[in-house]
Amino acid sequence: MSAQLPPLEAAIVVLPDCTPTVPYGLYEVFAAVGTAWPALTGEAPAARRIRPQLVAPDTAPFASAVGLPIAPQAAFAAVERCDLVVVGDLSLPPGASPRGRWPEAAAWLRQQFERGALVCSVCTGSLLLAEAGLLDGLPATTHWCATGLFREHYPLVRLHPERILVPAGPAHRIVTSGGQASWEDLALHLVARLCGEAEAVRIAKVFIFGDRSEGQLPFATMCRVARHEDAAIARSQAWIAEHYDHNNPVGEMAARSGLAERSFKRRFKAATGLTPLAYVHALRIEEAKHLLERSSTAVETIAAMVGYGDPAFFRRLFRRTAGVSPAQYRRRYQTIGHVQDDAPGRTQE
Repeated sequence: MSAQLPPLEAAIVVLPDCTPTVPYGLYEVFAAVGTAWPALTGEAPAARRIRPQLVAPDTAPFASAVGLPIAPQAAFAAVERCDLVVVGDLSLPPGASPRGRWPEAAAWLRQQFERGALVCSVCTGSLLLAEAGLLDGLPATTHWCATGLFREHYPLVRLHPERILVPAGPAHRIVTSGGQASWEDLALHLVARLCGEAEAVRIAKVFIFGDRSEGQLPFATMCRVARHEDAAIARSQAWIAEHYDHNNPVGEMAARSGLAERSFKRRFKAATGLTPLAYVHALRIEEAKHLLERSSTAVETIAAMVGYGDPAFFRRLFRRTAGVSPAQYRRRYQTIGHVQDDAPGRTQE
């Protein structure tokens, strides 16, 4: 159903005080929703897409706070209503006051919020939300360096600079995030919230967001197999996609292909780049990953479901393939896009 819905309209606010990393990073991630995973893997899961654009007071290109150019795609006046607004980090000169600094942007933000948009900020972008009056009386976070500005200019904001993400307001339609790199956490939270947790997991794998201490293997997946013209092997692939848990999958594929087993194995590797057994293991591990991501089913049960009667062997194979144990993998991906309670006992109003 979600694939039939129109794309979500996302406005990424850019101003001369912005740096380019956050707006362009968010733009790339939002544009990848529903498109990057099918391109890489050949799978086409249903996910509502996001249509991002860079929005500013006008469309004239300008130099960012670090000198690199930013080219807005739409002016505030041309955007009547959007589903999502994100303000990136704002770099103020030492001693500069945020008061009255962005009047047009602040007025447009208030208008978008009143029209139902989900309004978010990254890092010091929360200053613009505060300037628009959207954070008065609400909890929020920002970069730790901006806490003095909030105390001086926006004392009504209940600031929690120790937090990474803080949803607040009616229906949590305001979300602030901490330091500049927290745009990744915000992006995954928004994708999970608006397009589904499964798509947020896929986006995390595509962009390698999250804990990278174990390297890339925990993010890797079975990539799209190259096209080939071998009809017998294509039939075998179609069969194994539905029967990967068979107790003799390679022998059954060979029998169904009508080829001698040696010829089958040779042609299978020539067509797919993998031996039949490696292909079966890859399919089984991918299915196990999906089950770990989306259920609380015991690891031993998952092993049996994907065709491994020996849970110890499954765990060894999974770790060799994914770089982490099944339990570690589950913990990694079942929290994608969730807001962690960094401040026990504090409510998010």
